[in-house]
Amino acid sequence: MTVTLNPALDLTYAVDELRPHTTHRVRAVHERPGGKGLNVASVLHAQGEAVLATGLLGRATGSAVQALVDAAGLPSAFAPIAGETRRTVTIADGADATGLWEPGPVVGGAEWDGFVAHYRRLLDDARVVALSGSLPRGLPPDAYAILIRAARARGVPTVLDTSGEPLRLGLAAGPDLAKPNAEELATLLGPGAGPAAVRGLVAAGCGAVVVSRGPRGLLAVSGAGAWEAAPPAAVTGNPTGAGDACVAALARGLRDRTPWPELLADAVALSAAAVAAPVAGAVDTAHYRDLRARIAVTPVPQTEEHNPC
Repeated sequence: MTVTLNPALDLTYAVDELRPHTTHRVRAVHERPGGKGLNVASVLHAQGEAVLATGLLGRATGSAVQALVDAAGLPSAFAPIAGETRRTVTIADGADATGLWEPGPVVGGAEWDGFVAHYRRLLDDARVVALSGSLPRGLPPDAYAILIRAARARGVPTVLDTSGEPLRLGLAAGPDLAKPNAEELATLLGPGAGPAAVRGLVAAGCGAVVVSRGPRGLLAVSGAGAWEAAPPAAVTGNPTGAGDACVAALARGLRDRTPWPELLADAVALSAAAVAAPVAGAVDTAHYRDLRARIAVTPVPQTEEHNPC
């Protein structure tokens, strides 16, 4: 099950070159259900995995997102809110991408309480929960911590992918796996934090931490050890959904209890294949299969203190 508390109608504009302060002719427009959790769900659905998407949707934009989710055949159980679901715009030039994110709706206390009750009911059929993305205005900063504790009480493992205060409070609730990127980790632990600092998060109760480092790949730290892996060559394209594809692979591996070196290789390959796809929430399947066999995973000695960022 994926949770997207701040979903979006995701628009991607493809341009030949992005230049500030000028007019651009858009080569193609892609419209998708967006938000990090929905991207995770879309990747898993495309991989043939049984997945249920939940979260909060409101008003006309929320209805448009729901219609796209239904048209994709993606099972969902969103809770309604009174506020307008946001839109996100990604401008992709073939080598990189620029994102413009609207702030999202204000969610009332009664709406949040209703969603928590809804979420607890959905846990009956969940084998793993991925909690992804920003919080809309009005939600408490410990919203993910509340959902993590509810899942643990039902014996359902969790994957957390967020930032800032929701990340800090979510980590304190002890998710089974957290996936900050290097910038989010530096904000949380301070610049220059190395594997020892990440191990401290694991020692404090987080089951494992996977740090995404862009072209440098992934660093994984768990109670069993630490490993790093990267694509054999740089992948160009739209990196917007790479982290979400990584979470999709990690959630699947957590469900299947995949051993860490194999799990990390799969996460690197799937996230790199997402960069090669034109829009977030999609992967280049042929690229994924080719990469999956060529990812090398290297153990990180406990004494090694290089900067993961």
